[in-house]
Amino acid sequence: MPVITNIADLKRRYKRRVPKMFYDYCESGSWTEQTFRANTTDFERIRLRQRVAVDMTGRSTASQMIGQDVAMPVALAPVGLTGMQSADGEIKAARAAAKFGVPFTLSTMSICSIEDVAKATQAPFWFQLYTMKDMDFTKRLIDRAKAAECSALVITLDLQILGQRHQDLKNGLSAPPKLTLPVIADLATKWQWGLEILSTTRRQFGNIVGHVDGISDTSSLGAWTAEQFDPRLDWDHVKRLMDMWGGKVVLKGILDPEDAEMAAKTGADALVVSNHGGRQLDGALSSIEALPGIVEAVGDKIDVWMDSGIRSGQDVLKALALGAKGTMVGRSFVYGLGAMGQEGVTKALEILHKELDTTMALCGRQNVSQLNRDNLLLPPDFGKTHV
Repeated sequence: MPVITNIADLKRRYKRRVPKMFYDYCESGSWTEQTFRANTTDFERIRLRQRVAVDMTGRSTASQMIGQDVAMPVALAPVGLTGMQSADGEIKAARAAAKFGVPFTLSTMSICSIEDVAKATQAPFWFQLYTMKDMDFTKRLIDRAKAAECSALVITLDLQILGQRHQDLKNGLSAPPKLTLPVIADLATKWQWGLEILSTTRRQFGNIVGHVDGISDTSSLGAWTAEQFDPRLDWDHVKRLMDMWGGKVVLKGILDPEDAEMAAKTGADALVVSNHGGRQLDGALSSIEALPGIVEAVGDKIDVWMDSGIRSGQDVLKALALGAKGTMVGRSFVYGLGAMGQEGVTKALEILHKELDTTMALCGRQNVSQLNRDNLLLPPDFGKTHV
């Protein structure tokens, strides 16, 4: 078996092992996928300053994210359908994250429920909330997260309606998969995945099925979004959700400095510069391109994190050097999960950590808190897209 040394190696194994429907859910964007591609290519535009004859001993990547000690400033982002990438995938990812010392975020659209993950893990995790038209259901979700002792609520702001995701539509994305002829043909080549999924009873949206009525197709993310996600979400509504929660809050999905300023005024603990991995508004800025303007706009009013496009520890370093206090990774850990289960998530985190630590040393820094723009060589126009 080939030696795995980087995230791309995990991705190749993941593609061989997981059904096309779920690989495409992870590894595609909306419309023309312009923003999906820019999320990674814009990282490549940033060069690093190598420094020499600097003491590299005593290095540390340890940090804090909303007051929580972390082994490195990286959290596992909320990813829907994770339990379809690997059986009981959310539990596996949460366990790997806790053991490594980074936060795990459970998606509203998870396969394993809040209660499943809480029962199967020891460390507190974060819960990501989509706002629903049914406020009673939303309140019950928040109450369930409180009962599970989730330590933060991550409110996603950029999915009031679903972006046009061509691959998901063509594949008939559902959980569990609907057995059409193309799906059956694909599953025949993914028998190891099939045996794993058959070994668990968790194959539907665990936070939804059995908790809500009146949905025509509980297996379909598209149907659920169209019928239940609340397009009326505004800043007043965000504040009401924060009051319901009463604890630490992260606001995810910010791309514009004006929205960042509004997020800071809510009193939230952190915001995430994010374009939903390029799966919502195609043609929007990449997250790394938007990051500098948002850091400049809000200063120290609120912690700024970023996600979308991180595929290496070098990407993490670049985000931190541009002012992010933390990062979230989605696809990078999903590749590991689909490729090798819990062991694969651990491997992905080990890779990111090794790359972050080595790059930090070669840039002449001993601690992630020392990273700044002096470590980077930026194109003249980088991060200057807002007027």
